[in-house]
Amino acid sequence: MITDQIVREIPEIKEIKIGLLQVFIKHTSASLTINENADSTVRDDFESHINKMVPENMPYYRHNYEGDDDMPAHIKTSLMGSSVQIPVTNGNLNLGIWQGIYLGEHRDYGGPRSIVISLFGS
Repeated sequence: MITDQIVREIPEIKEIKIGLLQVFIKHTSASLTINENADSTVRDDFESHINKMVPENMPYYRHNYEGDDDMPAHIKTSLMGSSVQIPVTNGNLNLGIWQGIYLGEHRDYGGPRSIVISLFGS
């Protein structure tokens, strides 16, 4: 979960009474999503399911320049998305009690990832 890390990077959020936070990932093989943040088995089950849904080593994949996880990573990113938007209310992210922002790494060895954070409001 990257929610706390994002909030630490934007101390200006405390000044926003009503607004919107947009988080965008600048990669085609990693994604962002909002989901359960309390029970780690949700992440495990999610990963197991998406790996079954979009398996590696399929004979019809032609794009495999960077390895067997290359094309599956792109498909997973498109399915999950590259950005999330969260309302900001009284200086805090207005997420549900169990929600958190997750960076989904879809490569076996993804490397460093970059995100763009945009905060709007007054």
